[in-house]
Amino acid sequence: MSKQYETVIGLEVHVELATKTKIFCGCSTAFGAKPNTQTCPVCTGMPGSLPVLNKQVLKYAIAVGLATNCDITRYAKFDRKNYFYPDNPQNYQISQLYLPICRNGSVEIEMEEGGRKTVGIHEIHMEEDAGKLIHDEWEDSSLVDYNRSGVPLIEIVSEPDMRSAQEVIAYLEKLRLIIQYLGASDCKLQEGSMRADVNLSVRESGAQEFGTRTEMKNLNSFKAISRAIAGETQRQIDLIESGEKIVQETRRWDDVKGESYAMRSKEDAQDYRYFPDPDLAPVVVSDEMLEQMKEEQPEFRTEKMKRYKEEYGIPDYDIEIITGSKHMADLFESAAALSGQPKKVSNWLMGETLRLMKEKEMDASDLRFSPQNLAKLIALTDSKAVNSSVAKEVFEVMFEKDVDPEKYVEEKGLKTVNDEGALRSVVEEVLAANPQSVADFKNGKEKAIGFLVGQTMKAMKGKADPATVNQMLREMM
Repeated sequence: MSKQYETVIGLEVHVELATKTKIFCGCSTAFGAKPNTQTCPVCTGMPGSLPVLNKQVLKYAIAVGLATNCDITRYAKFDRKNYFYPDNPQNYQISQLYLPICRNGSVEIEMEEGGRKTVGIHEIHMEEDAGKLIHDEWEDSSLVDYNRSGVPLIEIVSEPDMRSAQEVIAYLEKLRLIIQYLGASDCKLQEGSMRADVNLSVRESGAQEFGTRTEMKNLNSFKAISRAIAGETQRQIDLIESGEKIVQETRRWDDVKGESYAMRSKEDAQDYRYFPDPDLAPVVVSDEMLEQMKEEQPEFRTEKMKRYKEEYGIPDYDIEIITGSKHMADLFESAAALSGQPKKVSNWLMGETLRLMKEKEMDASDLRFSPQNLAKLIALTDSKAVNSSVAKEVFEVMFEKDVDPEKYVEEKGLKTVNDEGALRSVVEEVLAANPQSVADFKNGKEKAIGFLVGQTMKAMKGKADPATVNQMLREMM
């Protein structure tokens, strides 16, 4: 009988914080600048330069700690983690080992089969990011971009409480939503502002002892994380079954090949020679600061979902999609307040917005149109100033360029023609030109009216209300 195995997983999640400047200097953190244009003596590790902590980094770290039920360390310190690597300009990284800012937290995740599970958070600490190595195949050399050096990070270290890829994704989704709702980071995996390293081991079901774990890096999407967990679990089971030993090591996942390979062994784990950073004063969190930060915690998704149900009366499915993104939830609430039509706002978001997002492979955080313009478009359709097909056409332009729908409709002459005389003469022409359809309708063929409405709308260049056209055709026949 084949043995049953259990996978044990813990995560180290690095999150790039949304500050405008770096953790210990005033350089910009904006993504996508030319290499080495956002640097100074501090973040390039020049001798004699002195770091100064960015207070906003501390605030974000505490906010995430409070939202994940952590104990906040009232007296925290920074340490130097010493290692040599070309993208690490000081030859050490400023991090927190002995007194991290947050400890002993937890988040609750929903299980696929129903029910909930608590995943423990061992600690959250603040640290600086390293630079970025760019390998030039043509020149057979490596170049270093120090723009990312000194960008503020928090590292969220979980307990080894997860047992499947599904639990890992649920945990990451929960963390991402909490952090986005706090405004602490955009958590875009594809841009590297959220990165997860997976610590994984396998043991026989029912065993108490943990197996030998490996750490997997280079995971920049939820799909890659799921595939890497499946791949590494199978690799370890195959080794156990063939009587081989699992080596504790760091592995790199290649998502194209669908396999991982060893980067470095952790048998004799590197000694980073941590010691307190002599250039940075300890961080003392006062009672006042902690109380203020507790008061500043936003309304998170769970509370939002409950309130939407009571306040807006929109379907549960709509609520789930809208609250799944802080940006979309804000857009919905503002447009609902401006238009007084929450259901119609929801319909536009669930229909055309999701369709265009899927078509353009966009994230909800990239939506550009304003709630004011969405409210204006709803008002235009309510007053029958435009019909539904014109409204969709206007929305597409609004989605791309956030145009003012009122001005756009005026400029492009898209307003519905409400002149009954003009409409009546067009209807007469359509009836005269299509005697067969008129005869079909009189003989009880309902479909004929659809054709005549289409012909009238075409003659009116789409600028008529289809319901009015339908009614007039019936009367005149």
